[in-house]
Amino acid sequence: MKCTEQGMSVLIFVRLDCKGGQARLFTLLGNVKAYSTATSERKKFYQDVSISQGDDGLFEISLDRRKLKTPGGKLFTVPNEALAIAVATEWDAQKDTLKFYTMHMTTLCNTVLDNPTFRDKDQIITAALKFLETDTVCYRVEEPPGLVELQKNEWDPVLDWIEKRYNVVIGSSCNIMGPEIPEETKETFRQHLGSYNFWALTGLEYVITQLKSVVLSFGLIDRHLTVEQAVLLSRLEEEYQIQRWGSVEWAHDYDMYELRARTAAGALFVHLSSESSTVKRKLLQD
Repeated sequence: MKCTEQGMSVLIFVRLDCKGGQARLFTLLGNVKAYSTATSERKKFYQDVSISQGDDGLFEISLDRRKLKTPGGKLFTVPNEALAIAVATEWDAQKDTLKFYTMHMTTLCNTVLDNPTFRDKDQIITAALKFLETDTVCYRVEEPPGLVELQKNEWDPVLDWIEKRYNVVIGSSCNIMGPEIPEETKETFRQHLGSYNFWALTGLEYVITQLKSVVLSFGLIDRHLTVEQAVLLSRLEEEYQIQRWGSVEWAHDYDMYELRARTAAGALFVHLSSESSTVKRKLLQD
């Protein structure tokens, strides 16, 4: 791979091995159809992946020098080089078959660019805050005693941290209705979410939907929790039951790794979307 600069442009070329070559290049670039769906796969049709910066300062991804487009037909552009490199790496990592369901960064970018549900920042924030009312760590059981103690020991420290970090009150409840979240708390979190740009906010909402928890998501984005910790805490009751009764062979580990991958991608997307500086002469390795 090599990197060259031409004026404002930064090009990064990645050599990829492929059977079939350019003959099928039009398949994605000329007729992109829902390649971010959970089960879609397609035979790989390109050899080179490149990143370039346009005159508007946005970064583009090209496959065999043809510009990538979104499923909605828009030019695929991202706001900074770091995010462009992350997306290019996903395309670089694909082998003979393109597994689009593994390309979480690409999918998140497509969601922002196409905005298929036509939402604005306020609507995304409202949707994210709804998870606070049913937050995983706020719902406690009354039995069995082992799970009650586990939830207290594992979830209480995270709740204590976020209440002190944001100077809010959340609490927990064994009632099916959950705790009553004060309006002041909701407003504090609304203002905090509003501080993110549209790209980062989309990624944060994605993390919240994976973990079913605003508390754990904030802990992850603030680097108070690791991805592994956040995922494990979001699955606490399930893990307890598995330890007690056992699990279906391979299925449990697969679900765990998939959730980790999605959560990690969402967190990385948030941080990269918030990145304002440009990475200079960053090389991708085959």
